[in-house]
Amino acid sequence: MNIKSEVSCLVGGMQGEGIESVGEILAKALGRNGYYLFGYRNFSSRIKGGHSDFHLRIGKDPVYNASERFELILAFDHESIELHQRSLIDGGVILFDPKTVKIDQITIRGGIQSIAFPFSDMAAELGSKQMKNMVAVGAACALFDQPIGVFGDAVREQFAKKGEAIVEKNMAAVKKGHEFLQELMDTRFPLEKQPQSGQRLFLSGNDAISIGAVLGGCRFMAGYPITPASDILENLVQMLPNYGGVAVQTEDELAAIAMVIGAGYAGTRAMTATAGPGISLMQEAIGLAGATETPIVIVDTQRGGPSSGMATKIEQSDLHAMITGTHGEAPRIVLAPSTVEEAMLDMPKAFNLAEKYQCPVFVASDLVLSTSKQTCEMANLQLEDIQIDRGKRVAETELAMSGDRVYKRFAITDDGITARSIPGQKKGMHHVTGIEHGPTGHPSENPANRVAQMSKRARKLQCVPMNDAIKYEGIPQAEVLLIGFGSTYGAIREARLWMQKEGAAVGHVHVRMLHPLPAAEISQYTEKAKTIIVVEQNSTGQLANLLKQHISIHAKLHPCLKFDGVPISPSEITSFCRELI
Repeated sequence: MNIKSEVSCLVGGMQGEGIESVGEILAKALGRNGYYLFGYRNFSSRIKGGHSDFHLRIGKDPVYNASERFELILAFDHESIELHQRSLIDGGVILFDPKTVKIDQITIRGGIQSIAFPFSDMAAELGSKQMKNMVAVGAACALFDQPIGVFGDAVREQFAKKGEAIVEKNMAAVKKGHEFLQELMDTRFPLEKQPQSGQRLFLSGNDAISIGAVLGGCRFMAGYPITPASDILENLVQMLPNYGGVAVQTEDELAAIAMVIGAGYAGTRAMTATAGPGISLMQEAIGLAGATETPIVIVDTQRGGPSSGMATKIEQSDLHAMITGTHGEAPRIVLAPSTVEEAMLDMPKAFNLAEKYQCPVFVASDLVLSTSKQTCEMANLQLEDIQIDRGKRVAETELAMSGDRVYKRFAITDDGITARSIPGQKKGMHHVTGIEHGPTGHPSENPANRVAQMSKRARKLQCVPMNDAIKYEGIPQAEVLLIGFGSTYGAIREARLWMQKEGAAVGHVHVRMLHPLPAAEISQYTEKAKTIIVVEQNSTGQLANLLKQHISIHAKLHPCLKFDGVPISPSEITSFCRELI
């Protein structure tokens, strides 16, 4: 048997049957065995019913996207085979449950094995058909030639709250599946052994965002449940009370953003998390935060639009909404994490930027980043280095010495930032309104004041630091330059590596700050490239158009677009590049 450095499997069945739990337990155990993981969940817009599947990629080196090819499919419904058998490697294996899959009704392509595996019957023998998923875990464990012992801890963690009897039954199901596969077939896809590691986490982007928010000093979150952002609200409902904070589920997105603005004005680090439809509803209030110079953080887990669109499918089409969505002109900052580690670390950064520049800060996630799970290296996080920067805040002593009856909260400054007072500070009182105002906050339609206040607010963005605004990988003097943002990082990275092996001089710029755009930092790579390919998941090339607004690259820029709701793959990127160059 050939030892493999990487394998992938897919578990598929009806939504609501615990399909994801198979991948979760496999991932927990294999992560402890020292492997890097990427788990992608494909699900439909309903609570129960309809096809769902979970892709798990397992490697000895870091992986940042789902694999295009599988060694194994664990099939609990017809769709798992019909939709995905073409992605099996030659010699790949389908283990199907004959209780739910009528294999004679499916045409199986040549070069793969389809084997009946009585998951349901074996689980029923142990007392519950629901444990068929644990039988599947055992089968996958045997097929990848993994020791079964480490799965005991993973099963215990998954079911500990249900009592020792349930833990033992589920572990018995894992052992039964493991033993039966060894008796049933000789095929194996053995993984190269790795040293065990206890310094890694397996987190979704939403989990990382939630942890990062707490680390960044967030103590108030208001939100309305919406796919794929709901996990952030659910996480923070559990987490924030442990740190003296509060999370509130509001009646709608308008109430959520209004409460966040109120909390931010009161001096609390506050945030909301939503998706495209929620961003649309919040736009007027986001303008209010800009006009009143109130620090807030908004996480946008982008999904398919317009309107309700495709709630459970990937799209990156909210760039314009985040950068210029509200009427009028007010500064905002837009960060774009591309991995789970970045999602965690960008949250403290977002809160620091919001308070330092006194404006809304968006964190542009997307469905794939938000709901997929990745190995997260604790060593890369350097949590001890996280600093809290509250920005310019006027001290009680300064207010006492000012002699002013009303604090000049919006006084004109060279950098566009005025120290803010917090409600309750003596002599810190000022008027606050969304109407254009003078230095004390009182309404003013004076033309000179209008120009001064608009210019003041705009100057903030000229001071935003551009360190870590992009990341570059690949050939230093790249002739072909790939550019992207968000969750496309993994697919672009893999495509670049494939092309470099073929001898192409390829580089990869991933944009980590979308607004203000780090044009100078990007230009140092675009100037040298002969061909620039912008990879993004929308139909109009929003990032490509943004780049063209700021950098003279029109003639050599080519958008590589995908907007069918399916994550872009490395092979799609390489095919596009080959046709072009």
